[in-house]
Amino acid sequence: MINVIKARIAQGFRTMQYPDGPPPELPQRFAGWPQVAGGACLQGCHACAEICPTAAITVSTPATGPAIDIGRCIFCRKCQAACPAGAIVFGGDFKMARAQRSSLRAVRNEAADEAAVCSERIRRVFGRSLKLRQVSAGGCNACEADTNVLSTLAWDLGRFGIQFVASPRHADGILVTGPVTVNMREALLKTYNAVPEPRIVIAAGTCAISGGLFAGHPETLDGADGLLPVDLYIPGCPPHPLTILEGLLWLIGRVSRQH
Repeated sequence: MINVIKARIAQGFRTMQYPDGPPPELPQRFAGWPQVAGGACLQGCHACAEICPTAAITVSTPATGPAIDIGRCIFCRKCQAACPAGAIVFGGDFKMARAQRSSLRAVRNEAADEAAVCSERIRRVFGRSLKLRQVSAGGCNACEADTNVLSTLAWDLGRFGIQFVASPRHADGILVTGPVTVNMREALLKTYNAVPEPRIVIAAGTCAISGGLFAGHPETLDGADGLLPVDLYIPGCPPHPLTILEGLLWLIGRVSRQH
């Protein structure tokens, strides 16, 4: 026991300072909110739209340039590599969670756009304590892995009063990952109905928002949006733990966004 105490003292304080301090350093390969320069788009070039594996990009006119649906994007950055004019750049903005699905559609130069704000009711009711039941609705477990990271010592999600619980009857809402397969439909609905009101729904990851790579498949429901009333969308494939954390804190009013 003495050796354990000595080791703990030697290790010091390991939990990151964010949001009271700067966010942790992101890896160079991190792909955040994309920025699109419409004026740089070449006449008649649809290379970005043609290479996108989830049909997340549309090109209307060269003047406006390509529009990206962040809710369908898997952040593979093939469009960035394919664009001969360099009109698409995935930046380092990790604050990508939105309260409305429409705020993730037709993104061009709105990197700092905040078209929707979270409900004041959510902030008032869940601002001090938020218990979530995580539901894996047919995903690959990448989103679940990055969500589970938040409970580790370095992130310490519990310090904000946010915890993941084992039973939906002890939860304030559910966090859904995966494209929602047909076989998971009933289980997801039962879990949601077991959560006492008022309750919230969070769609984490591209699959949970739009179906991702599985969109249109007869064995999926293309995400949670058509089945449950979603209060927060967290894009990414998978979303970085920092993106998830910032989205949760923004949802309950613990952080504000200033661009």
